[in-house]
Amino acid sequence: MGMPCQVNSILKLKPDQGYPKRLAIGDRHRVQKPGYRIFPLDVPLCLVDESWQAHADIVIEKLIWQQQTTDLEFRITRIYDAPFAMQ
Repeated sequence: MGMPCQVNSILKLKPDQGYPKRLAIGDRHRVQKPGYRIFPLDVPLCLVDESWQAHADIVIEKLIWQQQTTDLEFRITRIYDAPFAMQ
């Protein structure tokens, strides 16, 4: 029996999932995504809002799978001058 999971190369968050209210370089955040997800660790990824607008680069520093949820801890490493569409 396999484990269902998704492979993600960006972090897309809705406000209710913990999208940061304020973006500041160096800030650390903890969020949860439903299901089991695989993300690259320790490399820059785009942080995308619910409208698929990229606002910053983040680095995921910790990932935990438990109870059909993926817990992430990430740090903001770069904020874009202007958001841009990812989709």
